[in-house]
Amino acid sequence: METTNLQTLTFPVTGMTCAACASSVESMVGSQKGVEKSEVNYATQSVKVVFNPELVQAIKLQQAVQSIGYDLIIDAVNGKEKQEEAQVKQYDKLKKNITWATVLTIPVVLIGMVFMDIPYANYIMLVLTAPVLFVAGRSFFTGAWKQASHGKANMDTLVAMSTGIAFLFSVFNTVYPEFWHRQGLHPHVYFEAASVVIVFIMLGKLLEEKAKSNTSSAIKKLIGLQPKTVLRVTNTGEIETAFEDVQVGDLLLVRPGDKVPVDGVVYHGSSFVDESMISGEPVAVEKKAGDKVFAGTLNQKGSFRFTAEKVGSGTMLAQIIQLVQEAQGSKAPVQKLVDKIAGIFVPIVMSIALLSLAAWLLFGGQHAFTQGLLAMVTVLVIACPCALGLATPTAIMVGIGKGAENGILIKDAEGLESGHKVNAVVLDKTGTITEGKPVVNKWVWSDAATLNQSLLQSYFLSLEQQSEHSLAEAIVTYLKPDSLAAVTADTFNSLTGRGVEAQFEGRVYFAGSHKLIEEKGITIPQELSGPITNSLKEANTVIYFADNVQVLAIASIADQIKSGSAEAVDQLKLQGIEVYMLTGDNAQTAAAIASQAGIEHYQADALPSDKAAFVKQLQQQGKVVAMIGDGINDSQALAQADVSIAMGKGSDIAMDVAKITLVSSDLRQVPKALRLSRLTVRTIRQNLFWAFIYNLIGIPIAAGLLYPINGFLLNPMIAGAAMALSSVSVVSNSLRLKYSKLNL
Repeated sequence: METTNLQTLTFPVTGMTCAACASSVESMVGSQKGVEKSEVNYATQSVKVVFNPELVQAIKLQQAVQSIGYDLIIDAVNGKEKQEEAQVKQYDKLKKNITWATVLTIPVVLIGMVFMDIPYANYIMLVLTAPVLFVAGRSFFTGAWKQASHGKANMDTLVAMSTGIAFLFSVFNTVYPEFWHRQGLHPHVYFEAASVVIVFIMLGKLLEEKAKSNTSSAIKKLIGLQPKTVLRVTNTGEIETAFEDVQVGDLLLVRPGDKVPVDGVVYHGSSFVDESMISGEPVAVEKKAGDKVFAGTLNQKGSFRFTAEKVGSGTMLAQIIQLVQEAQGSKAPVQKLVDKIAGIFVPIVMSIALLSLAAWLLFGGQHAFTQGLLAMVTVLVIACPCALGLATPTAIMVGIGKGAENGILIKDAEGLESGHKVNAVVLDKTGTITEGKPVVNKWVWSDAATLNQSLLQSYFLSLEQQSEHSLAEAIVTYLKPDSLAAVTADTFNSLTGRGVEAQFEGRVYFAGSHKLIEEKGITIPQELSGPITNSLKEANTVIYFADNVQVLAIASIADQIKSGSAEAVDQLKLQGIEVYMLTGDNAQTAAAIASQAGIEHYQADALPSDKAAFVKQLQQQGKVVAMIGDGINDSQALAQADVSIAMGKGSDIAMDVAKITLVSSDLRQVPKALRLSRLTVRTIRQNLFWAFIYNLIGIPIAAGLLYPINGFLLNPMIAGAAMALSSVSVVSNSLRLKYSKLNL
């Protein structure tokens, strides 16, 4: 199949009730001609399909899924809404069915346990149990039949076989009790067991549906940040417009307390906007003309008009939502193993159930058939693969949702799962450890300049405003807040590679490097020598401002270390993780920044390929490496690393390659992301442990293993309750992640 023609789409699936159902849908979709790969996520109730649209259409995939008792929603626009609608209907129907099935089951249990001697007791129980099984529990039987017609089995098969056999056996004993009387046996009926099992399993499904809707609350919260309507400014006034109808270039009004609807640039007005959704910072950010605003952020007291730049799926919020959805739908490596187990789980359980019946018939004595049948029914009831199927995806969903709430966007489950093994972190310098833009951190005037300081500042500002050097902007930004007016130069000349010169009121002034000062024979006053030496030791760049006689002022410029970088490095070291720094900058600057950040291992003058090679070298030493970067030059190393983390304010390419993105670009989020990974993996292991232990202990007891020792036989009713409890306990354990603290 030609990979160039392949298309990847995610379709919502309805009707799946267990991990074996997911396995059935996955294999059915995967077996269609033209499908390269299919991946079902039970927790998000969706299937991701890689297919060739020339060979297979979405409608064909839908028909294939429908043939085994499920449905595929192929509406690309409203797929999620339709799925939610179907889930709400299913939940309401399940609730209604449980209510009246419980009303019918209570008298059956009372008659079966207490009033078994009343006249026509068995016939009353038969009449009450039949609708519980074949009306309320109809979906189990239709699902099992559709599965069987394709040679497949799932949880419906287990439930239908166990309750169906118990019901038929009880009907036979009710209608034809003489068969047992002739053998000197009392004919037992198990109507109460069949009906209670159906009710318990339905109740388990109801609680599971409720719990699963909680795990996806992170998505719902993010979607809730999008306003339904916006105020569009036109020539005739303000018009309330649907959020979906906003176009690029529209002028929109945001009033106090409103959410910003789309990404754009402030055109008029000013305000403070709460951007904690993006940055994680609680302090509102001032916005004025020319500043960018982002969808989902909350406007505070002022109002402003802004021009829409990115709308619909192009906004940062929409991309965050999509990223979280894709990640929650992705499979962790451990889940692929669990899926294989779930796929063979049902056939194995059916074999164990038949073996337990055969063992009872051979060694069970006078009540062998009755006890054997009961054991077979109990094995089929207790061995549900639901807990197994929910163990990993629910923990992954909650973990990714927790990350999103903390400004840690996780692209896929593999990234989240791999993070717990990391023992080496490689940091890019510029934009990751440092702010990524040069700023003036020291400004010193000579004694001779103090008398005319204000005028000289205006000259310096004028020189740098006309300069094309990248560091000139730092000086302009530094001087601008002083409300200086730049003075127009009589003449201006750019001295390539050295600086600039200009004439003001007949006198020549220079701004530039040490090379320029030496070349012009300009003296450096004694009082400036110390500050210059210190700045150079700290690997800062020094810009000199001088007239044709002496240096009047120096500006020390550096790409400053971020406030949280040293703290983040300390936290990583406390976790036993080795920290390395890579930079394309010179050795002196690298040494200064590494020292400030508390990093012992660093490499300077590194090209993009050198960074990737360094990561590979660490991997060859047996280390699990996380690479953290923000630029296009880091993308190669990010792709090479075991776990790749990009800064949210960095390049789009870095974010595309990385498995995890830190929205706020704060390095202190890295220890949090790695801790989140450890907590999630721990939760997955707990879930899998309990799911496996439950089945390993439950199935042998259900088969009658304890009977020869102490005469104990597990009642099918208790088995049904235990099965429901196992699924709910796994989901509840995953939900505990929501309340975990990510700070050390």
